Amino acid sequence: MRVIVCDDQALIRDSLTMLLGLEKDIEVVGQAEDGLAGIELVEKHHPDLVLMDLKMPGMNGIEATRQICTRWPDVKVLVLTTYDDDEWVLDAVRAGASGYLLKDTPRAEVVRAVRGTVEGKSFVDPAVAGKLMKQVAHRQTQPSSLLTERLTEREIDVLRLLARGLTNAEIAARLYLSEGTVRNHISTILSKLGAVDRTQAAVIAIQHGLGEE
Repeated sequence: MRVIVCDDQALIRDSLTMLLGLEKDIEVVGQAEDGLAGIELVEKHHPDLVLMDLKMPGMNGIEATRQICTRWPDVKVLVLTTYDDDEWVLDAVRAGASGYLLKDTPRAEVVRAVRGTVEGKSFVDPAVAGKLMKQVAHRQTQPSSLLTERLTEREIDVLRLLARGLTNAEIAARLYLSEGTVRNHISTILSKLGAVDRTQAAVIAIQHGLGEE
């Protein structure tokens, strides 16, 4: 797995490079001190993943993530930052980030998240996941064609409520369904979206417009 580390602090870049370098299946192919430098390295090395800080001088991590995910959709971006502010979190996911970790995440979990993100999973810090659900709770618009092409209208309804953080029982009550039917819908949604759990399904929903203003 080829990785680029993008962070404005040299100590953080070096520490992450050293940490990932201990893994036989991970190679750090470049370090960038800001978003623009990160984009240039992605263009040069075409890595599997970018570990992205958010608040950096020059081009920040949000804009860099947006450009990377637009120009190279097969390159994953995993945010690793100290910022858990609601808007930073939501903007990063909207920009295309596949996961969002805080810098106090244990080292072993960072390594696991790098591997998992490359494999197509989403890793979101538990504290951050709650903020995502809170933010999407007040936003209701039509999802993109990508979701509507894969999901039925009823599955969209279920996914919208799931992304708002409702339990199966609450979803069932809102949609006048049995809990068993809701469980079946969620299982089908996860399968159709290739999501491993409810959090990843919520992230995918937000990335594709389910909840944007």
